[in-house]
Amino acid sequence: MVYLTIGTGQVRFYPIEAKRKKFEVRPPVRAMQLSELPPVVFSEVMRDIDLFVGVTSIGADPAWGTEHGDAHAEYWHRFANAELSTAAENRKTVLESLIPKLSIHDRCRFSGRYLVVRGESHEYKIHLGSGNVLIEPGSRYLCIVRGAGDSASRVPLPFEGDSMLSIILSKAILLANDKTIKDQTIVRQIRAT
Repeated sequence: MVYLTIGTGQVRFYPIEAKRKKFEVRPPVRAMQLSELPPVVFSEVMRDIDLFVGVTSIGADPAWGTEHGDAHAEYWHRFANAELSTAAENRKTVLESLIPKLSIHDRCRFSGRYLVVRGESHEYKIHLGSGNVLIEPGSRYLCIVRGAGDSASRVPLPFEGDSMLSIILSKAILLANDKTIKDQTIVRQIRAT
């Protein structure tokens, strides 16, 4: 079976000795209280959960927002323009130090939770959390998905482990030079009125 979406539920912690062997009958084991957990265990598990949810969320899929009438569209739009998480705030700090060193620095500025890029055709707002792009004026969504030849995730950056950082940088460089874009899917969206 193939599922388009899955949901997450509660996270519970159990003592290691509560691990059950297959077919063994035991009384139910009480979940641990958070105060009983070693802080390192709690921190590492929550980090893994955050990574799982952040990477697998439909909000992280730039193509999802193009589906109209989808039951999850409202969630996608909230995610795409949400307040910045701690990771996104850190990403913004890194970008604020990197952008001035790039050839496109004079075409970029920060505005709240967005990196604003002035192209030749339009101005574009790249959300620093989701990486989604809005075309201004009008805040029209611009769908840019990673292609087979996309090498953004392999670019060595000073902040290891944040693939969204390289995605945002590659989108900024692409959009600053929007007249040179050859991908017709992107060109049609930029030219649409």
